[in-house]
Formats: sequence, C-alpha cells, structure tokens
Amino acid sequence: MTFQRARTDEQRSQRRRQILDTAAGMLIEMPVAKLSLNELSRRAGLAKANVLRYFESREAVLLDLLDTEVRDWITELERLRPSGGGTERERGDRLADLLATSMARRPVLCDLLSAQGAVLEHNISTELGIRHKRAARRSLQDLVRIVVRHVPELGAAGAAALMESTLLMAMTAWQCTRPSDAMLAAYASDPELAAMRLDFTDLVRRTAAVTTSGLLARSDTRDDTGSAP
Repeated sequence: MTFQRARTDEQRSQRRRQILDTAAGMLIEMPVAKLSLNELSRRAGLAKANVLRYFESREAVLLDLLDTEVRDWITELERLRPSGGGTERERGDRLADLLATSMARRPVLCDLLSAQGAVLEHNISTELGIRHKRAARRSLQDLVRIVVRHVPELGAAGAAALMESTLLMAMTAWQCTRPSDAMLAAYASDPELAAMRLDFTDLVRRTAAVTTSGLLARSDTRDDTGSAP
C-alpha cells in the first residue's frame, strides 16, 4: 500500500478512525496484552511511524478505545429504565445484576479496564493523561446519574461510591476469571478444584449488591446531623 499523508482535518480524522477500528477488531481476537504496535500498523496498512503521527503510543490508542467502550456502555445503561418498584434492597439487587450482566457482555471493555492502571496509563504524556481522566470523570458523573435513577436513596455520593467499588471489582475480577490453559486443565481434573473457579458476573453482581446494601444501611444509621450514632 502506498501511504498518502492526510492533509485535511477530515482526512486526519478518517485516518485516526481507521487505526482505532483496526485496534478494536484486534481486541475481539486477542487480549490487550497481545496487541502490539507492529501488528496494529501492519493490519491498518500503515508504517509504525505513520501510526505514531496520530497516536503517541500503543497505550494512547487503547485509552481512546477505552473511553469509547465506556461511553457505549453508558448509552446502553441509559436506555434501560428502572423495572418497577420494590424495596431498596430489591432495587439495589436488580441494579447490581444489570451492572454485572451488561459488563459481562462487553469483554473488550472489561479487558481494557483491567489493563488501565498497570498498562494503559503508562507510556503516555501528561496532556493525554489529563484528557483521559477528564473523560473518565464525565463518564463517572453519567454513571452516578444512572445509579440514582435506579436507587435514589443512595444519593450522589453513595452512587459514586457504588460505581467506584463495582468498577474496581470488575478490573480485578476480569483478570482472575480468565484462567490459563494449565489452570483450565487443573479445574477439569478435580471437581473440588473446579469449585474454586471464579465467575466474573457473579463476583461483580455480589460486590455491587453488597456495597449497595452497606451504603444504604450506613445511611439509615445516621442521625439528622449526618453523624453515625
């Protein structure tokens, strides 16, 4: 392929989109850890130096994809309205199930989240880090509004605490629930060992449900001054 420099803003935007779409397609086939800049460049039909004209590093590409994946997830959640009444606990449990199952359907999002702190936020400039964290802050604010719509008793602070705990569990659970071939064989060899295999959806669901109940209980034990007795 003969490389042609993008000369207009529209052409540069198309070239960035080409790179991002190529990376997104690769993440369907392989985990973040195996996506290399060399292979990304090859599949995009560009020299590595030309990819770096549009993104400062492999991690910059993946951070952009993470932001897009989170926005797509939020769009899905915004379309799902609260399903009727019930007690605080019942509504909290339904929300926990919604968060867990919707994330489980998005393996690329989960894989990117699990690599965020240890991989994606390294080898980037301060400017890019600022842009990424501002985007993450906006996304958290949108997630808080969604949570409050389902369980208004949590309030904004409680909803933020719930989402922070849920996302942190999802980051850890994704890594712990992707066993190696050797571990899969170990689980298959012994039913007692198989019982130790962790399930991503169950871990995230339980964490979100218990966190919601705990936050509501702590709120209920506070007096009018906002202090615990």
